[in-house]
Amino acid sequence: MMIEMTSLQRRALRARAHSLLPVASISQNGLSDAVLAEIDRGLKAHELIKVRVYGVERGEREALLAAICSRLEAAPVQHIGNILVVYRANPEVPAKSAKPAKNTASRAKPKSPARTASPRQRLKK
Repeated sequence: MMIEMTSLQRRALRARAHSLLPVASISQNGLSDAVLAEIDRGLKAHELIKVRVYGVERGEREALLAAICSRLEAAPVQHIGNILVVYRANPEVPAKSAKPAKNTASRAKPKSPARTASPRQRLKK
């Protein structure tokens, strides 16, 4: 069973995945149990991962992405070239709560009168 996502969710995940490095590789042995276990570990640790595929034609890469997502209950985010991007929410990690932005102006130290006055004004005092 694959997770369905909206286009907005997929776009946000693609942006997050841009700077990631691949955590697993699929080569001549195909999608073995060891590779699936490594992808599963990566999803548990990071939720969003890249997988590099070597020596496989485009149609086969699409099938690999679908197989990974259905077997690991994940969502396909992107398939670009030899890179597959996969997402699965980690139920063990609490969702990040939306905190209001910190107001840096309220934390700034008030300036002392000596620092706000110009040198000429300080001499007059």
